[in-house]
Amino acid sequence: MTHTGPPAVRPLLGLGGSLSALPASDEEPPLTVPRDPAREAARRELSKRMYHENDPSWLQRALNAFWDWVDKLFSAAASATPGGALGLVVIVLTALALLGALWWRLGTPRRLPTSSAALFDDRPRTAAEHRAAAEAHAAQGHWNQAVQERMRAVVRSLEERALLDVRPGRTADEAASDAGRALPAHVDRLRAAARDFDDVTYGGRSSDEATYRRLAALDDDLGRTRPVLASSAHSTAHSTRQGAAE
Repeated sequence: MTHTGPPAVRPLLGLGGSLSALPASDEEPPLTVPRDPAREAARRELSKRMYHENDPSWLQRALNAFWDWVDKLFSAAASATPGGALGLVVIVLTALALLGALWWRLGTPRRLPTSSAALFDDRPRTAAEHRAAAEAHAAQGHWNQAVQERMRAVVRSLEERALLDVRPGRTADEAASDAGRALPAHVDRLRAAARDFDDVTYGGRSSDEATYRRLAALDDDLGRTRPVLASSAHSTAHSTRQGAAE
């Protein structure tokens, strides 16, 4: 029985860059498909949406690239660190512990001012108002604000007693120095209170309850202390010199 259909072909890749199909018999020429049209047809086929439904999103690709970079960085650091990955982890934890200790000890870092700023920076308030504000902050555990308000209460109280003249722009150090002349028994405590105020307000330090209680005790003691007037001090000094001469 004779088969009249088309002869079977055998596809081969031609040396000239095209697909060729050889017939079963050598009587017919080979069928060829040029490379460029074949490549373009394959590209159109593979660009269909059905082939890309499960591709990662651009965000996922970016995250993958980032984590690949982190992994390479960590691997490079681990290879250069004694002990490998474990040694690198120990070094990182040690550095974090040191930073935490410095933060706890020094408080939030701030730029130190070139000179001390004014003690009062808002509307004039009485010593009683500053004390009430200080106690309110202390009740909430806000020791920085409590120390600031109590120091202002100390200075305002001395102004109200005419032991200090009312001078806008006065600093805590200036107030302590001026008040020390009228209250010499408390000059050291006044200077310490001024330093605490400056450390909290301008030095970026954190205060605590002990500092506030010490300042509150100074405020109470100053209220019970009689000032040493300039004339009295002069008379006392004169009497002392005269007695020594006799």
